[in-house]
Order: sequence, then structure tokens, then C-alpha cells
Amino acid sequence: MAEIASTRTSKLKRTPVTAGATRTPLQLAWRQLRKHRIAMIGGTVLVVLYAMMVFADPLAPYGLDFTDRVKFYHPPVALHFVGADGTWSLRPFVYNYVVVDPGLRTFKEDTSQRYPVKFLVAGEPYRLLWVIPSHTHLFGVDGPAGIFLLGTDGFGRDLLTRILHGSRVSLIIGLLSTMITIPIGMVYGGIAGFYGGRVDNIMMRVAEVIITFPGLYLLITLSAVLPTNVGCTTRFYLIILILSFIGWAGFSRLIRGYVLSLKEREFVLSARAAGLDDLRIIIRHILPNTSSLVIVVASLGIPGAILGESSLSFIGLGIREPCSSWGNLLSQGANLINLSRSPWLLFPGVFIIIAVIAFNFLGDGIRDALDPRLRTG
Repeated sequence: MAEIASTRTSKLKRTPVTAGATRTPLQLAWRQLRKHRIAMIGGTVLVVLYAMMVFADPLAPYGLDFTDRVKFYHPPVALHFVGADGTWSLRPFVYNYVVVDPGLRTFKEDTSQRYPVKFLVAGEPYRLLWVIPSHTHLFGVDGPAGIFLLGTDGFGRDLLTRILHGSRVSLIIGLLSTMITIPIGMVYGGIAGFYGGRVDNIMMRVAEVIITFPGLYLLITLSAVLPTNVGCTTRFYLIILILSFIGWAGFSRLIRGYVLSLKEREFVLSARAAGLDDLRIIIRHILPNTSSLVIVVASLGIPGAILGESSLSFIGLGIREPCSSWGNLLSQGANLINLSRSPWLLFPGVFIIIAVIAFNFLGDGIRDALDPRLRTG
């Protein structure tokens, strides 16, 4: 009996150790994040958007340079399973659209012939993942019909294809600009908060001067001085630098306040007593403890960069033709006459809204998951 009692006692003592004590802070945060349904929805949407960005070439029914001069401002085509004669089809099909009024750009379905939607069809060549040569597209139809699921723009280009390719600019700009902004803001704010005094005053005044400039007007000014003859790639990287320049100052103030509360903690005093130099203390001991703040700021700062690029491209100072981004695609809807006749030109704006909302949902969930006071169970 004594042996059985001792065995039960040992099992009871071991159970709490294996159940909860082995969880790391990251595991606890992930457990909390999974309970945040809105954040998980936002994360799932972002996974879908970035997957579409990576596989834009095979997903797009046409190439980026495809143009149909006859079918400009073509409305979104409808997928049919039931024909005009009432017969069913297991495979979706479309009808060819013919121009009814060339002046108003109105189209009508020609129901005399069906064009089945084909999957894994050969099309314009591309490089899958920028490396593997391929020419297979997910779907397509035979001519003269077109499968313009989101319609076409004023040049007869498939809007879905342009949106998929434009996501590479709009979504990557947010990531790259944040990757530049965060290290600069961390080091700058860490130095200001660690040394304090005159160093802090001078460095923060410089940051405040940058913060006082209105963000959009500063973007317009800096972008306007860019050379007009630069290529799309060069302009892409210059816009990233512009967005990073106006974003690091505000972030450095947040890091500075966080460092002020950390520099008198025991682990910092121990590092000083061990003879470590100031730069090593800042980089290896203080800044890693700001990781939760960095993650939250990054998840909430990326949509700001997306909106910044979209604003620049919308007014013609960002990504320009023939390159594609959600901002310059949306600029075609700025004409009220075109917009009233072709409301599908607003689809790029829908993708911008979805991406920004998804990032904000995910950022709110990460913020709550990293806050120990909001953790449950």
C-alpha cells in the first residue's frame, strides 16, 4: 500500500511539470493567438494574398503585357453552367461578348456558341518562382472569347492579371520598408534611451523634426524629385527608401520609451558589472527585450506602407506604367465618367482594403497574445 501511495503521489507531482511548465513564452503567445478568431481570419487572408502574389504567373489567365484593343473596358464575364437554351453543362463555360455601342462601350453576350473553361492550359511563358521556366496557366478559354473575370481596363488588359501581378509590388513594399524601418528605429531609439540626457534630447529633437512633416505631403515631395526616366525596378526601391525614411522616427520614440524603463533593470546592471561595453548591452540585452513591441509595430506598420505606396501610385508619383501596382490600377477609376460606366475599375481598391484590414486584425491579435495580462487558460 505504501508503494502504491508513493507511486500516485509521484504521478501527481509530475503532471503539472509536463503540462504547463515546459511551455515557452512563444508557445503561450501562439496558444492565445489561436483563440483570437478575428486575428486568425486576418492571418488566413494574408496567407492567401501572399500565395496569390507568389504564384501570380500561373494563376493569371493572361500575361502581364496582354492587350485586347477591341475589348477595352470589357465588363466581368459570367461563368455559366446553364446555357441560354436551358441545357446544363458539367464544365463551366463563357460566351463571347460583342460590342453593342462603341461610344458607351456596352457589350452583350453572344449566346450562339459556348466556350468551355479549360484548366492547366498553355499560355504566355513565364518563370515560376522567378526561376523555373513554364507556360502553364491555371485556366483559360479559346478565342475569340475572353475570360475576364474582373473585366478589363482602358487598354484592354485583363484586370485580374494586373491585380495579381500588382500584388507583388504593393505587398512586398510593405514588408521591405518595415524591414528597413525597424532596425533603424531600434538602434536609434535604443541609443537615445540608454544614454539619456543631452544625447537623448538631441536625437529626439531630430526625430521630432521628421515626425512634424505631414506624411503624405512628405511622400509627394520626395517622390516628385525622383528622376522621371528611371525604370520600374529603380522607382520601386526608391519608394521603399522614402517610406522607410518617414517611418523610422515615430518607431524610434516608442523604442526609446521602452528602453528607458529597461536600462535600470537587474540584467542590465549585471551586464555593466561584467564589463560589457554599451553597444553590446544595447544590442544583446536591451533591444531583444523589445521584441513584443517590435512584432506589434511591424504588423501594424506594414498596412501603412501599403497605403503610402498606393497613395503615391494613385496620384502618378509612385509605380508607373507599364508596371502594375494596386495604386496605379486604382487611378484609372479616378475619372468619374469611366467609373460610372466601368465600376469594376474599383476592384484594386477592394484588394487594398482587404489587405489593410487583415493586417490590422492580425496585429490586434498579436498584441493581445503578447500581453501576459490578457492571456487566459
